[in-house]
Amino acid sequence: MQVILLEKIRYLGNVGDCVEVKGGYGRNYLLPQGKAVFASPDNVARFEAQRAQIEKAAADALSKAQARAAALQDVTVSIAHKAGEGGRLYGSVTTREIADALIAAGHEVDRQELSLPEGAIRSLGSYPLDVNLHADVVAQVTVEVVAE
Repeated sequence: MQVILLEKIRYLGNVGDCVEVKGGYGRNYLLPQGKAVFASPDNVARFEAQRAQIEKAAADALSKAQARAAALQDVTVSIAHKAGEGGRLYGSVTTREIADALIAAGHEVDRQELSLPEGAIRSLGSYPLDVNLHADVVAQVTVEVVAE
């Protein structure tokens, strides 16, 4: 399936690129999210007419993401959780709890922007965490899990 990207997508392409994607990815993610349109002749002409507006919107999104990344630079959040012997947690700390702690600290994040490379946190300690704010902007925060 050929689509025209309306915003930059990591590992896929930039704004305005005409790319080939699998049908399910295009129909179920890119098109409903408004990240791409079918590459029909009508849509190509419509995109070329609006290219300046779309590129300006993409530049604005990038600058907002960079500003959010600057605010998140060197942020450390502490999450208290019940723990047993040896520092093992009863349950786990997930992206939802981390996002709630960041929001309580005054930082606007969505839990989908957080990535836990090793899965949910299951023991006490300090963990670096990537916050994917934009395809080009990744901020790092530190999550400290302490015993309750």
